[in-house]
Amino acid sequence: MTQSTNGIGLDAQHSAELVRELNLLLANYSVLYMNVRGFHWNIRGERFFELHLKFEELYNDLQLKIDEIAERILTLGGVPDHSYTTYHTHASIAGVVNVNDGTQAVGTILKSLTDLIVKQRSLLKLASESDDEGTSALMSDYIRQQEKLSWMYGAYLG
Repeated sequence: MTQSTNGIGLDAQHSAELVRELNLLLANYSVLYMNVRGFHWNIRGERFFELHLKFEELYNDLQLKIDEIAERILTLGGVPDHSYTTYHTHASIAGVVNVNDGTQAVGTILKSLTDLIVKQRSLLKLASESDDEGTSALMSDYIRQQEKLSWMYGAYLG
């Protein structure tokens, strides 16, 4: 029996599983992106200037990662989901509205980062088992960066 491969020489069945998981990750990133945009727009209080800039920095980074995840899905031969209805249906990160308190916003981001890290570790394992170095490298980079961000946001909260 011949094993079917995709356009980059990976097992097609494993790639389809990776695409499903990457689409779930894409949904979570997209919801978090909109949450952080809302925090940026609506933040109030003593730490406004500091948090306003930090939230902008974070949503710009999330936007880049959303694009990278979608392009990885395409590279694996899949189609990235691209509807907020799908995102809200599949994401474990909940959409939040009308948050203007800095501590609440940072706490929400910290919880979301932890959720992403857990999902990305699972994807890293799946990618490694599938000999998918491209997805493995992407997840490894994201995990390393977000572990540091988690530490920093945690330190902010005290």
